Amino acid sequence: MHVLIECGSVIPAVKYGGTERVVWWLGKALVEQGHKVTYLAMPGSSCPFADIIALDPARPRHEQIPDDVDIVHYNGGHDTLCPKPYLETIHGNVPPGHTFHINTVFISQNQAERCGGDYYIHHGLDLEEYGDPALQAPRQNLVFLAKAAWRVKNVKGAIRMTRNAGAAIEVAGGSRLNIKMGFRFTATPKARFHGMVDQQYKMQLLRRTEGLVFPVLWHEPFGLAVIEAMYYGNPAFVTAWGSLPELVTPEVGFSSNSESELTEAIKNRGAYKRDVIHEYIRENFNNHRMASHYVQAYEKVLNGETLNSQVPVKPDTPEPKRFSMTP
Repeated sequence: MHVLIECGSVIPAVKYGGTERVVWWLGKALVEQGHKVTYLAMPGSSCPFADIIALDPARPRHEQIPDDVDIVHYNGGHDTLCPKPYLETIHGNVPPGHTFHINTVFISQNQAERCGGDYYIHHGLDLEEYGDPALQAPRQNLVFLAKAAWRVKNVKGAIRMTRNAGAAIEVAGGSRLNIKMGFRFTATPKARFHGMVDQQYKMQLLRRTEGLVFPVLWHEPFGLAVIEAMYYGNPAFVTAWGSLPELVTPEVGFSSNSESELTEAIKNRGAYKRDVIHEYIRENFNNHRMASHYVQAYEKVLNGETLNSQVPVKPDTPEPKRFSMTP
């Protein structure tokens, strides 16, 4: 089939850009499985395996869809006047009371349930892009991988728990001095800050660390950083909000909303087997598995079926801006 993947950004992503990377990996896998892919993406985009149509933000998206497309896959808001069958993937959290299209794909079971839906597809990595996991290489220090300026990512908690566990941590995604989100200076020598890193630097870092500390204080929609770190054999120590308990099973890490429980688990990080963690990701979170699930969704829509059993509506009850961990 011919799939048009809409993405309201420039692709490929150079540094951060989770949605851009996911739609890139999806398109690549679809092409490798014998389908034709065209991207509708912002000017400046390029792609060696698919055609690119430069998105004109001033024009309605439905006017920019070629006639030979079989299905449209929106990733930044659907267009109800779309002349072709379509579905939409929701990549983030949305406000209370939001009504979704019935053919919405959520990215985790938790996200679907919180939004009144039931259809979800987990993300999958392009394993070729991540290369040799170096499972036998010497490892030291924990790693935090997220935008540290976002308080919901809880870099302070990650540093505190790692320090209490008697270890040091590498922070990828932030600086020791942060004035963008209110003045914050982290003095402890137990934390080394790497700033905003690109993909190659991040992969080198994950090959030499011995575990991911990811104690977010919100409902994580998916958690791409978690499966990236686990690909390299890093056990994940995470809070239990959002999708994270779906990703982190007892064999590959530990989830809890208690700081003391997570700290104790970090102390015992040597009990986890890197090869088991790596194979868990290879089997369950690869882009070909993701693409196969999307093909099933495309076929359902093309056959006139709906993805969700009813129109998803997120309840009006507001969620806390940030959750609190117990001691």
